Amino acid sequence: MSNLFSVNSTVVSVTLLVLVLLSIVTWSIALFKLWQQRQAIRQNRAFSAAFWAARNWQDAAGIAHSGQGDLAHLAQAGFAEVQTLSGEPQDLKHLGAPQEILESTLRQQIQNIQRYHERGLAELATIGSTAPFVGLFGTVWGIMHALQDIGRSGAATLDVVAGPIGEALIATAIGIATALPAVLAYNFFLRRLRVQMTELENFAHDFLRLALKQNIRG
Repeated sequence: MSNLFSVNSTVVSVTLLVLVLLSIVTWSIALFKLWQQRQAIRQNRAFSAAFWAARNWQDAAGIAHSGQGDLAHLAQAGFAEVQTLSGEPQDLKHLGAPQEILESTLRQQIQNIQRYHERGLAELATIGSTAPFVGLFGTVWGIMHALQDIGRSGAATLDVVAGPIGEALIATAIGIATALPAVLAYNFFLRRLRVQMTELENFAHDFLRLALKQNIRG
């Protein structure tokens, strides 16, 4: 690691340090989101099995109240809205058909869950798109600095030119090495998020169907 930052140009050394920090951020976000998604999958599976095994609507409400995970939070929002609609609310928020109000509540909850799971994706996308350019900047600056030194020394032999330019090219290589995991992680988690959102939308559809059978608001 000490050899990595032993280049002659301070700007190149700073660029390499920035790329290393970006790489650390990338892997930190990726590992955290991987743990987060595994936990969400485990919680959703447990809640789904318990919820659909409930004997009646009241038992399902109790399971939702004590449940954990995205599906549980969606069900909790749905049951809370059903309870509010059953009490004949007199505000603008609940003005309209019960089905439309409940559907809007479920949709908003899904959007809140989506925004929660989107945290970190913007950072991964930004690192994936900018890291190669940061590395390229370090390379261009390093080559420019090396050529200036060569011009002042008056020596342009291969052994004199190859060393400084080779050091400068390290920045581009590290920039690509930093961007690649970020892009792969972004695409992976984005694909998993779409699967999760589809699962939530399917559950919301089934919940709405069951809620309407309870004759909410009479």
